[in-house]
Amino acid sequence: MALLLVACIALSSLSGCQAARYRALEAMGVEKRDILVSRVERARDAQDDARDQFTSALERFRATVEVDGGELEQTYARLSREHDQSVRRARAVSDRINAVESVATDLFKEWEQEIDLYSDPDLAARSRDILRDTRSNYGRMLTAMRRAEASMEPVLAVFQDQVLFLKHNLNAIAIASLRQELAGIEQATAALLEDMAAAIQQADAFLTTLSS
Repeated sequence: MALLLVACIALSSLSGCQAARYRALEAMGVEKRDILVSRVERARDAQDDARDQFTSALERFRATVEVDGGELEQTYARLSREHDQSVRRARAVSDRINAVESVATDLFKEWEQEIDLYSDPDLAARSRDILRDTRSNYGRMLTAMRRAEASMEPVLAVFQDQVLFLKHNLNAIAIASLRQELAGIEQATAALLEDMAAAIQQADAFLTTLSS
C-alpha cells in the first residue's frame, strides 16, 4: 500500500495513477471530500505564507532605498534572497491551487454520477441542491485564489527587474531607480495583499460549508 501511494504521488499527473491513489486512500477511509479539505487548507496556508513573504520583501525594498554606497553589494544579496524566496512562495501557491482544482473536479464528477444511483427522487433532488451550492461556494473560492495568484506576477516582475538592475549597477543610480519604483511596488503589493486576504477568507468560508 505504501509503495502504491508513493508511486502515485510521483506520477499524479497521470489520471490512472490518480484514480489508483483515490482508491487506495478510500480503502483507508479517506474520501475525496477529505482530500479536498486538506488541499484547501494547504492552499490557504501557502497563500498566508506568501503574504508574509511579500510583506517582508516590501520591507526590504523600503530599507534598500536608504542604504549608502558602501553597502550596495550586501543590499543586493539581501534583496536577491527576498526575491528568490518570493518566487518559491508564489510557485507553492500555484501548486496548491492546482492540487485543489484537480481533486475538486474529480469530486464533483463523482458526485454527479452518484446522484443518478438514487432510487428516491426527493433525496436525489436534495443532493443536487447541495452539489449546486457546494460548487458555487467552491467557484467563489477558486476565483479569489486565482485572482491572488495572478496578482503575484506583476509584483514579482517589478521585483526581478529591480534586483537585476541593482546587480548590474551597484551604484547610486541603481538606488535612485529603486526609489522611483518604490511607490509603484508599494501599491502593487498592497493590492496583492488584499487579494490574498480575500482568497484566505473565501477558503475559510468554503471549509466551513464543507464541515457543516
